[in-house]
Amino acid sequence: MGKLSFKRADRPIPIWQGLPEGAVAPMKIATVSEAVKPLSIAILGFDGVSLLDLTGPFEAFAVARTHAAGGKDRSCYDARIIGVTGKTFASESGPVFKTDDTLLRARHLDSIIVPGGVAVRAGETYRKISEWLTTHAHRIRRIISVCTGIYPLAKSGLLDGRRITTHWRFVQDVARRFPKLHVDPISPFIKDGPFYTCGGGTAAIEMALALIEEDYGSSVALSVARELVARLRPGGDNENSVDLLQFDCGPMDRLADLPAWIGSHLSDNLSVEVLASRVCLCPRHFSRLFKRFFHVTPAAFVEQLRLDEARRLLILPRNSVENVARDVGFKNADSFRRAFERHHGVSPLRYKRNSHGQSSSTYDSSLFAA
Repeated sequence: MGKLSFKRADRPIPIWQGLPEGAVAPMKIATVSEAVKPLSIAILGFDGVSLLDLTGPFEAFAVARTHAAGGKDRSCYDARIIGVTGKTFASESGPVFKTDDTLLRARHLDSIIVPGGVAVRAGETYRKISEWLTTHAHRIRRIISVCTGIYPLAKSGLLDGRRITTHWRFVQDVARRFPKLHVDPISPFIKDGPFYTCGGGTAAIEMALALIEEDYGSSVALSVARELVARLRPGGDNENSVDLLQFDCGPMDRLADLPAWIGSHLSDNLSVEVLASRVCLCPRHFSRLFKRFFHVTPAAFVEQLRLDEARRLLILPRNSVENVARDVGFKNADSFRRAFERHHGVSPLRYKRNSHGQSSSTYDSSLFAA
C-alpha cells in the first residue's frame, strides 16, 4: 500500500521529568518485542479531501515510536493513504497526492480513517466509501471519521443507535439526515464501541493522540503530543468536555466569543456578574441567554472548562494537585478535589497516579492478536 513520503529525524523525543531547570532527558516509552508488527492504519484519499483532516492524523501516527527489545526505535504504525476513486487525488486546497493503493485492493487493515471534504457529503465518493464500509467493517478493528467523514459512515448504518460528533457547522444537518444517530454537538471527539468520530481540524490530531494512547499507553502519546506541540486530552468519557471552538454564532453574537475568553482566563474571577459585564448585559438576562445558547448554566460551564483543563494539567508529572487547583481558578485545593471527584468519580491525586501508572505500562501485543 502507498505511503506519503514525509521525512523526519529518527530520534528519541525528549521530555522534562524531575530534572533541574533547563535539563532535558529522554522520555521513557513502552518497550515492545521485535516480533510485534506496527499496526496498520489507512487514511482514505479522494478529490476534495480536507488537507488538515488527512495530514494531521497521518503525521501523528507517523511520529509515534517505541523502543524495541534490541534498544532501537521502531514505528508504532504503518500509516497508509488509500485512494477511493483512483491512485491520484487533489485536496480541497490544491495539493495533489499519489498513492499506490486503492479501496479495491485494500487488505489487512487494523484501523481506517475517513477524513472530511466536500466530496464525502454526496456523490460517487460518498457512495463508494459507504458501500465499502458496509462490506468490510467486520474485518476492521476500529473505524474513525473526521469532520464530514461522518456522512458515508453514517450512511452505512454502522453508527445507528450510537453517540457521535462532527464539526459544529454540520451537527444539525447530520442529525436531520441520520435520525438514528445520537449527535453530540459539544465533545471534540467521541468513542462508541469500535467507532471514533471527531469535529475535524485540531480535534482530529487530539483524537489521533487518544488512539495512540489506547494502543501504546500515555507515555508514547505524550511524546507525540510534545513533538507536534498539541494537546493530549485525557482518555475516558468525553461526554462533558467543552470544546471552545464548536459554538456557532447564530443570533446571539454577543455570547459567541465568550467561551474562548473564559478558556484564557480560567484563573480569574468568572462569576455571573463578571461574565455579564463582559458582554454588556445584566446578570439575570445574561444567565437566561447563556442557558438558552449553551444549554447549561454559566457556573456549570465555567466549572467544566476548569475541570477539563485540570485533567490535562494533572497528566504532567511536575504539577501538584494544589498547583493545578490554583491555575484553573478554584479557591482552594479542597473545593477542587470535591468538584473533580463529583464529576469524574475519582480524586485528582488518584487520577494523576493512574495516569502515570499507565505511562509506565508496556504494550501487550496479545490485545491485537488475530
